[in-house]
Amino acid sequence: MSEDHQEPNEFQTPLTPPQIEDATSVLGRETQGTGVTWPVVPLAAQPKDSPSGAENSPRRRRLVIVGAVVLVLLVGLLGGVVGGSLVSSNNSSSLTISQSTTSPGAAILPSGLAIPRLVKQTLPSVVSIDVKNNGSEEQGTGMIISSNGMVITNNHVIAAASGGGTITITQSGSTKSEPAKLVGAVPADDVALLQIQGASNLPFVTFGNSNKVQVGDAVVAIGNALGLAAGTPTVTQGIISALGRTVTAGDGINSATETLTNMIQTDAAINPGNSGGPLLDSSGSVIGMNTAVAGSSGTGSNAQNIGFAIPSSTIEQLLPQLEKGGTAPTQSAGGYMGIQITTLTPDLQAQYKLTPTTGAVILSVVPGSPASTAGLRQGEVIVKINSKKIVTASQVTQITQSSPPGTVLNVVVYQGSTQKTLSVTLGSPPS
Repeated sequence: MSEDHQEPNEFQTPLTPPQIEDATSVLGRETQGTGVTWPVVPLAAQPKDSPSGAENSPRRRRLVIVGAVVLVLLVGLLGGVVGGSLVSSNNSSSLTISQSTTSPGAAILPSGLAIPRLVKQTLPSVVSIDVKNNGSEEQGTGMIISSNGMVITNNHVIAAASGGGTITITQSGSTKSEPAKLVGAVPADDVALLQIQGASNLPFVTFGNSNKVQVGDAVVAIGNALGLAAGTPTVTQGIISALGRTVTAGDGINSATETLTNMIQTDAAINPGNSGGPLLDSSGSVIGMNTAVAGSSGTGSNAQNIGFAIPSSTIEQLLPQLEKGGTAPTQSAGGYMGIQITTLTPDLQAQYKLTPTTGAVILSVVPGSPASTAGLRQGEVIVKINSKKIVTASQVTQITQSSPPGTVLNVVVYQGSTQKTLSVTLGSPPS
């Protein structure tokens, strides 16, 4: 993500946190399955030679470019790991160890809710997903969204099941896997809807309002990290680090890509296998679906604590299309503006003394993009597009992606206290 050249305006303080590296050094480069370090659990040393039959279990590595870092979509890829053994000794010892009888204290969220309690109320609605096809196996996470077993997850989690593969689901706290079927998918947005066959009276998650979240809000991530044990998800805690991020996801094996917009950035630890799992606010409501995590940059340096989640508002908008069944085109036919945006909140308005009370704040503009050509600048607030009032950033994204390249949008923005209207001719999404 690059920022446009800075022109004088009343918005002098940058809204985005400092870039991890100089974006010009790696922007646009994509490592082809190299330079990406997957988290490894050091259970035991692994042999250098591939086990027999490895050619039938290709390890897909999906990479994402965002600013100056390469991201890895969080599919849990199964490999042969040999567990070490613990050796105990019966030798007696005269050493006396002091032991406390006090129970460990629970971590408390800003809402006052203890994390163990939040986990207890949410886990029954979180499932582990296992996909098998032609000898390969992949794992991810999903969220039950209805009592009859509808499950939302990332499309890249279940993509391997296309063409005859099988999908099974294991509910949290259980070791029994149940068959599931694909109801619908939107690969361009990396979202898929499954249904557990024969399910009824299941607990389900509650969606929060992702349009109201702010940078610094506490979050909890739950998922089948690394596919360590189906039915026993991993729980991590963090904050929302940034909003309105745009990432381009690609496969380290082929040239297929997808551009995901308006993503939530978090520092909560997430790993391969977390894909499709919930990102929860401090009340336990789902505000996002964990999708990608930063890995290594093109220069080989490691990014730390940078994960991305699809906002719950985006998922809700896609549900009607998903319920109709089938698979939407892999590449979106929508247009491309070339901006990074976030919803205007009261805190942002007060902090930067912005004139409008609602709208979408432009965080950055891609040089040479349709937005840049039209004259849109960082710090401006979009309040209307083609006479439609803009209240959230997702509205801008929806209008842009539902309009084909070549469409001219009349965009009303505020620059300081000055209102102006610009004509933006949408282009095609970057390949």
